[in-house]
Amino acid sequence: MSGIFERLFGPRWQHRDPSVRRQAIDRLDPGQPRDRQRLERLASDSDSGVRQAALARLDDPARLLALRADQESPELRARLKALLSGQVGNIPLSERMALIDRLDDPALFAELALHGDNQELRLSALSRLDDEPALIHQACENSIAAVRHAAAERVTSEEGLAQLARQARRDKHVARLARDRLSRLREDASQAEAQRIERERILEALEQHARHAWEPLYAGRYRHLKREWERLPDLASAEQEQRYQEASLRCRKVITDHEAQHQAIETADQQRNDAEAERQALVEALEESLAGLRQGEALTQQDIDSLLAHKRLQANRWQALSEQHVPSQTLSQRYTVTLEEHERIRQAWERLEQQANALREGIEQQDNARLRNVLDSIDWPSDLPPSPLLRRAIRQLSQQPVDPAGPQQAERIAKDLDELEKLLERGAFKRASRLHQSLRQRFDSLPAEHRQPLQPTLKRLGAQLAELRDWRGFVAGPKRNQLCLAIEELAEDTTLPDAELDRRHRQLVKDWKNLGDAAAERELSNRFRGASDRIHERLAPWRKARDEERQNNLQAREGLCDQLEALIDHPDPDADPDVLREIRDRSREQWRRFSPVPRDQAEQVGQRFGRIRHALQTLIDQRAQEIATAKRTLVDEARQLQSDTGTAAQRAEQAKGLQRRWRELGRAPKGEEQALWREFRSLCDTIFAARESERDDRAQRTRDHLDAMQALIERLDAWQPTSSHDASVLEQAIAEAESLEPLPAGRRSDGMRRRWTGIVRARRERLVQLSLSEEIQRWQQLRPLLDRHLEADARQLEGHEATPVEAMPELDDDMLTAHEQRNAARQEPIPAAQVAERLGRLRVHLALLAGGRVERADEPLRLAIQVERINESRERELSKAGELHDILCGILATGPVPPSLWSREAGELDNHLSQLARLPVS
Repeated sequence: MSGIFERLFGPRWQHRDPSVRRQAIDRLDPGQPRDRQRLERLASDSDSGVRQAALARLDDPARLLALRADQESPELRARLKALLSGQVGNIPLSERMALIDRLDDPALFAELALHGDNQELRLSALSRLDDEPALIHQACENSIAAVRHAAAERVTSEEGLAQLARQARRDKHVARLARDRLSRLREDASQAEAQRIERERILEALEQHARHAWEPLYAGRYRHLKREWERLPDLASAEQEQRYQEASLRCRKVITDHEAQHQAIETADQQRNDAEAERQALVEALEESLAGLRQGEALTQQDIDSLLAHKRLQANRWQALSEQHVPSQTLSQRYTVTLEEHERIRQAWERLEQQANALREGIEQQDNARLRNVLDSIDWPSDLPPSPLLRRAIRQLSQQPVDPAGPQQAERIAKDLDELEKLLERGAFKRASRLHQSLRQRFDSLPAEHRQPLQPTLKRLGAQLAELRDWRGFVAGPKRNQLCLAIEELAEDTTLPDAELDRRHRQLVKDWKNLGDAAAERELSNRFRGASDRIHERLAPWRKARDEERQNNLQAREGLCDQLEALIDHPDPDADPDVLREIRDRSREQWRRFSPVPRDQAEQVGQRFGRIRHALQTLIDQRAQEIATAKRTLVDEARQLQSDTGTAAQRAEQAKGLQRRWRELGRAPKGEEQALWREFRSLCDTIFAARESERDDRAQRTRDHLDAMQALIERLDAWQPTSSHDASVLEQAIAEAESLEPLPAGRRSDGMRRRWTGIVRARRERLVQLSLSEEIQRWQQLRPLLDRHLEADARQLEGHEATPVEAMPELDDDMLTAHEQRNAARQEPIPAAQVAERLGRLRVHLALLAGGRVERADEPLRLAIQVERINESRERELSKAGELHDILCGILATGPVPPSLWSREAGELDNHLSQLARLPVS
């Protein structure tokens, strides 16, 4: 009842019948809120007609957009497009454009851009399109030129521009724009590709450059490649940029390493030069001390002690410098001569000390003979001034007065005055002061007649010395104050490391001592000494640790010397000089690392290490000379190998063995090694060049064989036999190909062999086919003879007298024999069954040869014939033409054949022959 009630009294717009609902829509007023809601509900009706009618009454696009969010339908979409495009309704343009901004429907945008009633509306919808095919469609099909142009401007891909240029027939401007932009795009792509290739070339060059070692033009080449890279306008890809940065980093590392190495070499050279200059000053100081000793009037114990102390001090400094840098040979010789002179003076003084008592006794006893013996045993150097005791003994022997004055002494004082003047000109104050003091002492002992000429000179030089002393005092006064303040500040500074404190303290003490007695003041000296003592107290623990380190270094150096002496005392007779050189270099490095050592033992252990190095170098030179002798032997063997009678390959292998022995020997002395290597390499190069020449000749012969084989293949490929007699041509070609074997291994040779085998097989098959065709053709020519034999057989079987058939003139021997057998068979006929059996056997044999079908009844016969063919093929080579000839001869010889039998067999025989002539031979 409720359903009937609803149908009768329910609202018509909710009726079940769609047509009733459509009619009810016309009665609804969209201006009424309730009716508008009903229309909106009907806009989502299940019937498309109802939806379309309801949407036609709604003209508010905003409400339609809200409905669209809940349910999508084609009718709603069409109504919305019609309202937004201006086809229906009077909605303002600004409102429609605002609604377009709220949409996200590319298909609706495309429709609005294509059918909108306003250019601005279309451009707004077009701006919301991002799909390139839709833009191309707009550029080609839109009816407004501005929209077409705007759409064409937004097509950017090469494929899109090419499609637009093809399809834009409506607007030439769009087509031209597309072609121009396509050309620019392709040109840009071409330029980008060219720049990419150029960047790749620069990168490859830069990466290859980064792998090279440094050379004089390395940095310039790198800067050139860098400028080329930076000159390219477009940005590089991330991968290229990374490769560029890595290659640049490696190049800069090579340059930096070289510059660091160059700087290190320059620093080492500078340090070496500084050490050389210091050693030069050291040797000059030793020489000056010797010269000052010789200039004295008398030699005392104090002079000897001062000389030896100065020598030990300078020797320690020389040893320290030599551990860092090897001295030059000239300076080493000067230093050695100076040390020998010091040693000579020390030994002379020791002899004098040993004979002092004897001298005194001889002087007291006035025993001249004893004095002479003692003086001879002392052997006092003639260039040294004598000691007072020695002078007394000499004067006693010469019986001269004790007074030293005389012409010789005046002459010597004059020479010393000249030397004093030279020293004052150079500013050598200390030596000049000592010499002036000595001159004054000797000057007083001169007689008046010798003293008077020299006195003005002595006074003048004394005034110059006093002026030099005053000047030194004037300069040294501020310097002493400065040094005193500096050492006091240093004593108060607690932030410096102990090593740096010690270095600065020693430098200040050295500078203070260098001032000598110039501007000396007791107060400043006490201040300086007090600050120095405080520094000494502060450095006491550090110096104790340093002394322990020096002692450890000394023990390490002594251990190193022990190891090297053990190596030298028990050398390996097969030791490699390079290994010995490495031991020498490493020992020198270790020696330098174990520094410093106690000063009083540095000279002794240094001399020991020097002797060991000399012995080790002698061992190295000895082994290098032995290797040089062995390498000369290898050079002689290589020279003999050049004239050996063996093949070049064998001589090359022997030369490789010589090279292996050369590498195993090690290095000869430097200059000789290079000369021997150049000669040996030249000989080996000659041997290897002969091997390469032989290889080239063999390769040329191989190429010639390949070219000849290729020509033979091409010639045989172009040749086709026309008769069976052309088999000789094929055999000649096969013999020629066999003469060119063996071909070198390789893909070309394998391809030639496969092609040659295929061509030969094809030509053989062609010759066999021609032989069969010729045999069949000759058989066809014999058909008249066969027909006469068949007629004679028929007459003989009918009871007539057997008559022989005359032979044809062109019969060969086998066919003539078969012809005679056929005539003889009619004279003595065999049973018809036996004739039928023979003829059937020949038919089956011919069918096997032609590959034809064999009847089931003939299957045993076929098997028997196959067995016979296999057995016969073991004894002799079978050919199909020969088998066919034998079968045809058998057909001609078999008789007498009844006409009925022949009529039954002839058809199959002819079919098999036709099949044999038609089918290719395999």
